[in-house]
Amino acid sequence: MYQKQGKLAFKAKLDNIKALAKHLGSPEKRFKSIHVAGTNGKGSTSHMLASVFQEAGYKVGLYTSPHLKDFRERIKINGLPISEQEVVEFITEHKLFFENHDCSFFEMTVGMAYGFFAANQVDIAIIEVGLGGRLDSTNIITPEVSVITNIGLDHTDMLGDTLEQIAYEKAGIIKPGVPVVISEYHQETYPVFKQVAETLGSDLYLGSELLNSYESDLRGHYQKRNIKGVVTAIHLLKSKFKISESDIVAGLSKVVANTGLLGRWQQLQQSPLVIADTAHNKEGLSMVLQQLIKTPCEKLHIVLGVVKDKNLQEILPVFPRNAEYYFCQPEISRALDVEVLKNEAAKFLLNGSSYVSVSEAYMAAKKNAGPGDCIYIGGSTFVVAEII
Repeated sequence: MYQKQGKLAFKAKLDNIKALAKHLGSPEKRFKSIHVAGTNGKGSTSHMLASVFQEAGYKVGLYTSPHLKDFRERIKINGLPISEQEVVEFITEHKLFFENHDCSFFEMTVGMAYGFFAANQVDIAIIEVGLGGRLDSTNIITPEVSVITNIGLDHTDMLGDTLEQIAYEKAGIIKPGVPVVISEYHQETYPVFKQVAETLGSDLYLGSELLNSYESDLRGHYQKRNIKGVVTAIHLLKSKFKISESDIVAGLSKVVANTGLLGRWQQLQQSPLVIADTAHNKEGLSMVLQQLIKTPCEKLHIVLGVVKDKNLQEILPVFPRNAEYYFCQPEISRALDVEVLKNEAAKFLLNGSSYVSVSEAYMAAKKNAGPGDCIYIGGSTFVVAEII
């Protein structure tokens, strides 16, 4: 599994998922969809889109990854996860095919989601890319619109080590004649999207050009960029779906209630203020930490853990030096040894103590924090998952 193994579990081809889809009766052709890719924000964007469509009265499938607590979070209809029984029955029924074709965990999960959405006749499914886009297993659909949130230097060992190369991989979700929304404009990557869209005859729209302002119950400041991409995509679909302005406003304001999204600037308690966020690359962490630094508090405590393949030379410099650190490692094989993290952090003048588990680090932070302090939990999806 990619979550445990990293690059070794990534299959950069679509042969298996195409064979699996054919085996399942081509479920990806039996529902309408929106495809969402990007380095950061694609999960939030997917949940926002789902929430708006739910408010408009539609039956909405939602496929996202990774999960935080329960595998079934990945596959939902109108906010309700697929049942344990349906997961077990799907794997049991198709186990021989999976074994004979050496299907990856992600390929099986995508097949399960597409089959589930088709069987339940969803009106629309919001599909979040797992990694990249061009060769991601989700990329066998022809959506109503494609959305690309932003581009950053993440997973460079698999997607390329320049923004242009990564943008090309993300642009792989653009389909002939299907409009595409780019949530944010970046000088280095926009020409890539423009060229691919022109080649495929796809209209290109910039979410950042949206003039109207909207609010969401997702409180991270970085969500403002995602909101623009979401609303732009919704406007493009108004000729196919009945979605009012009030549906958009209500959907954006009830994302958590409608979809169950967790871990995006999630406030766990007020005094001391405890914030958990799954941002884990340079771009995502930079945006989150900018907001954290501006948040009023007497002293900042940071519970931090990362995975082995994270580029510490890129992410550690964005963390504030005037915080007390509680270094830890989540309970997965990919976790970076806590002493290695602590020693590397010290090189960037980030000082604190190491703990054998995430929970112990969090308990120590809570013990040391005063009522006017702030505690931030992050660095990895897996760190956040163990707390919430």
